[in-house]
Amino acid sequence: MTRPITIALDAMGGDFGPEVVVPAALDFLEARTDLQLILVGRPDVLEARLAACGGLGRAGLSIHAASEVVGMDEPPAQALKHKKDSSMRVAINLVKSGEADACVSAGNTGALMATARFVLRTLPGIDRPAICTTLPTVHGHVHMLDLGANADCKSDHLLQFAVMGAELARAVDGLPAPRVGLLNIGSEDIKGNELVKETHALLGNSDLNYIGYVEGDGVYLSPVDVVVCDGFVGNVALKTSEGVAKLVRHFIGEEFRRSLPNRIAGLIAGPVLRAFAKRIDPRRYNGASLLGLNGIVIKSHGGADRLAFANALRIAAIEVEKNVPALIKHHLGALHAGGDAT
Repeated sequence: MTRPITIALDAMGGDFGPEVVVPAALDFLEARTDLQLILVGRPDVLEARLAACGGLGRAGLSIHAASEVVGMDEPPAQALKHKKDSSMRVAINLVKSGEADACVSAGNTGALMATARFVLRTLPGIDRPAICTTLPTVHGHVHMLDLGANADCKSDHLLQFAVMGAELARAVDGLPAPRVGLLNIGSEDIKGNELVKETHALLGNSDLNYIGYVEGDGVYLSPVDVVVCDGFVGNVALKTSEGVAKLVRHFIGEEFRRSLPNRIAGLIAGPVLRAFAKRIDPRRYNGASLLGLNGIVIKSHGGADRLAFANALRIAAIEVEKNVPALIKHHLGALHAGGDAT
């Protein structure tokens, strides 16, 4: 690569737009001075925010104009058809033209997927892109996909998701043979619907390191690196997990506030509680990969703060450095040719 890694940021997207994206970009450049960031959006708004943050003229940071913004509740088809100069669309266009190596957006998920798929297209052998994120587990973390892009799938799609997830884990985590599991309602062969059973057979005959079925609790407890499911099941599982995490934190806080002895115990347990909160802090896992595209697109949570958005930037940089799309393309090519992708 003749220029530094360059990431385009949809600076207007998300619940907070430039209020979060600009300081997050400045934070990220403190750690990665070797990278270039492009803030895409309304120049007057971005310049004002940069001035407020003391970042005007910052090396490694530039602004690319875009006059429109995709609303968080805007229908994807409408955004794709009528918002051709949106900050989201322009940021993805920069990846398409080669001016940027990746795009990061906290904007409307449906619009981001639709626009990225339209502009960048999918890799050969990929029918549908998938959303993949990292979740904390007792063994470290796990990559899970699909998390909502494809509510209805065929077994071939899940096989493609497995390949994409495995290549992501191989690249990001340095695993020579990532363990791939299929989310199911039980571990026995007779369990599951027809989609799961058909996928089980395909994965078992593939060159992946397939370890079989993983139940819901196994996502967090089993020694597995990649968990595969359709987007409907994956999204429900993800949102349920987020709810349980918030419930646990709520109950813990409630109990420590219940009485004076509990408050004292809470003060004593403070370091442990803070360490626990840090380990399950969703901000440190923010940044979902839109896998299967001819380019790198990372979806940040719409309500992400500066720490969370900076983590999404970190993930984008890693995927560029490892050239994840090329790895997926190679593995799929070998799979269709009947060869060994390793």
